[in-house]
Amino acid sequence: MGVMQVEQGMRLARPGTVGRRQMDAATTHSATSRDVAPPLDAESREWLRTLRGSGRARDDAVARLHALLLRAARFECARRRPALPHLRGNDLDDVANQAADDALVSILARLDTFRGASRFTTWAYKFALLEAAVKLRRRAWQGGEIPLEPETWGLFASTERGPGESAEHGELLDTLQRAIADVLTPHQRRVLVALALNGVPIDVMAERLETTRGALYKTLHDARRKLRDHLEELGLPLETLGEGT
Repeated sequence: MGVMQVEQGMRLARPGTVGRRQMDAATTHSATSRDVAPPLDAESREWLRTLRGSGRARDDAVARLHALLLRAARFECARRRPALPHLRGNDLDDVANQAADDALVSILARLDTFRGASRFTTWAYKFALLEAAVKLRRRAWQGGEIPLEPETWGLFASTERGPGESAEHGELLDTLQRAIADVLTPHQRRVLVALALNGVPIDVMAERLETTRGALYKTLHDARRKLRDHLEELGLPLETLGEGT
């Protein structure tokens, strides 16, 4: 493991985690799938017909769909429970119900995006899984302190390096640490450290700072660009820091 891990972290492949774009991706197939979508199975057609309808039939379908989503959300909560020992049964049930409610709203708003690549129930199930995962990540950090100092620098040191290589690696790491401290603004440093180095979920960070995910991605992008420019001025392009790892 080397400093390339810092570079990978600063690319921020959706830290912590599952985001809204993932949910949108789950609702679409491809730009051309409208013309080549497979025929819907009878069960999926019936779901769409009743959910697009009105009256008692629609109400019954919505209730059945919510029950399905609640089962999916509870499954996800149970699956993740070992990693969240501080959450009690009531907390998890509350998360599951909220996830099912929000998933239901999302699905009803996206019925026209269903293309039949899978059964309707399979497609819908994913909404609840994603909603539950996002809410559990938020709950895990709720009320907790967001670390503002890198907690993972020590992890970048490799025991497989020779003495000379380890010394060079340490110098490069020190240079990167100084650059983060000296080149970035306090806000850029806080966002970079929290998201890219300490793994704080971006939705949690956005909520804590009362901003948007898009604004945080922009801040992270600007911070990464400033670091890259600074290191290149020193003759240390960021890509080279991970060579040999």
